[in-house]
Amino acid sequence: MDIVHEDETEPVEAVPGVHLTQEAAGEETSVQGFTIAPGAEVPVHSHEHEQAGVITQSTLTFLVDGEELLVHEGDSYVIPGGEPHAARNDTEVPVEGYDIFSPPRLNPDWQD
Repeated sequence: MDIVHEDETEPVEAVPGVHLTQEAAGEETSVQGFTIAPGAEVPVHSHEHEQAGVITQSTLTFLVDGEELLVHEGDSYVIPGGEPHAARNDTEVPVEGYDIFSPPRLNPDWQD
């Protein structure tokens, strides 16, 4: 069993106001933490990985197929691989949560 301790991870600012942390990763899945500052946006993107996540603080607005979808604290979601999506924080507090990717997303572009 592999354990990744919180003090072993270092947040990276992927885009302004969006901090991502590579957490544990295995052969089939990987975990990524995120914090999105008030007013910050994740631009439209897609990737091969199925992405499942949970919001642990605040509310995140996803944009999928021209539709705005609100995901509140305690809610979870799944985004199929290849589906274009974006997100933004329309609240006054940071959005925090975790994403799980399958297959593992070990070297995402934001780590470069």
